[in-house]
Amino acid sequence: MPEFSPWHDNSLTYGSPNSEPAPVKRISEDPEFQSLRRTQRRFGARATLLSVGGFLLYVLLSHAVPGLMNQRLTGDLTLGLAIGLGQFAVMGLTAWWYLRHMRTRVDPIARGLGSRLHQHETGRLRAPARHGEAEKTVRPGPRGYRTW
Repeated sequence: MPEFSPWHDNSLTYGSPNSEPAPVKRISEDPEFQSLRRTQRRFGARATLLSVGGFLLYVLLSHAVPGLMNQRLTGDLTLGLAIGLGQFAVMGLTAWWYLRHMRTRVDPIARGLGSRLHQHETGRLRAPARHGEAEKTVRPGPRGYRTW
């Protein structure tokens, strides 16, 4: 229902002149998102330390104590070769640790944030346009909500 404006010319207005849409809250400002980022950074530091530290230790041992690394364990297998092959096990362990971390800690939070974002966007899609404004259409990208 139109109201008369408080302006001296009595022009018609629709709604109060100070009714601005509420500011959009960014998902990066959400405390859950911040917690997710902290968890991911901590995990990344630990996984990097394990992987890179293992490779660095191998290279340093090969350079600093070649006699130790050339010790035969059995047949043609030396300690250096065994440690080098062990790097594959370290990488496999890191990959397994990463998958477990993502499934147990990151994915549930990311799904919750994604569903809240989807609900928010759906609500914005269905919000009625104010008089005189074109209806805004917000569509998620082709991949939907991405965690990173």
